[in-house]
Amino acid sequence: MRVLAIDPGYDRLGVAVLEKRNGKETLLFSDCIHTSKNNSLSERLHELGTQFQLLIEKHRPDVVGVETLFFNKNVKTAIGVAQARGVILFLAKNAGCRVYEFGPQEIKIAVTGYGNSDKSAVIAMVKRLVANVPKEALDDEYDAIAVGVTTLAQHA
Repeated sequence: MRVLAIDPGYDRLGVAVLEKRNGKETLLFSDCIHTSKNNSLSERLHELGTQFQLLIEKHRPDVVGVETLFFNKNVKTAIGVAQARGVILFLAKNAGCRVYEFGPQEIKIAVTGYGNSDKSAVIAMVKRLVANVPKEALDDEYDAIAVGVTTLAQHA
């Protein structure tokens, strides 16, 4: 099973493609899709959608794993992230992919065994669990990889 995993955002969208090979999660690709703060939200969502569509075409995932929205105090940011999630969910289903969604605590439990782990604990475990993690990966990339690990753990 090939997973395209997403840490949603409209400023930076973490993406990762993983497969389980010989019982071990293997990273095939990871990156962050960046959008310009100078562009309108609609332009940023269009750019994310275009780049996500290209990832689907290139990597041909069976499933897409997406982190659910973690609502913080900034309503404007939360609404933008929710809209980015909507674009991703639409394109994933449009491509015939199964979609699985996971909350932050579910991801932390799947990766570290503890639902209140901090970001450094998640990153450390991702490095232990997954082959080929880039040394210079951004936080959003690690989060996407963790979503992929969760998807594989629950559905592979």
